[in-house]
Amino acid sequence: MVNKVFLIGRLGKDPVIKHFSNDNAIAEATLATDDSYKDKQGNKVEQTDWHNLKFPYRSQAQVVEKYLKKGSLLHVEGKIKTRSYDDKDGNKRYITEIVVENFKMLGGKGESGGSSSYSDSSSSSAASEEAAMNESMNNDLPF
Repeated sequence: MVNKVFLIGRLGKDPVIKHFSNDNAIAEATLATDDSYKDKQGNKVEQTDWHNLKFPYRSQAQVVEKYLKKGSLLHVEGKIKTRSYDDKDGNKRYITEIVVENFKMLGGKGESGGSSSYSDSSSSSAASEEAAMNESMNNDLPF
């Protein structure tokens, strides 16, 4: 069984950084991805999906806090997680998040900074696999 997701999209608002007393931090953000299709009448229909991102590591949160803002273009790799909580009225609510393992900041036209990768992976084979994937992606992306 595999739980792995790859997304490319733009942040919908500035990330929220949560700092904890033990010098730890996490970052949360929303990522918009777009899709389009033609309806039965042949009209182009565009659809935006929103994804909740969680950057669970202090080192990730530091990079997110320093470099990312609303509109930043990102490639993220992570796992889909669903958790539940009780709201103020005692109703059970569910939230689905992408727990980010690796991400790459993509700099498109008119954006400064170009492209930078960030990974918490300590495995050199995983790092070389990510580099190969990024190389392949860069050849396929129009920006």
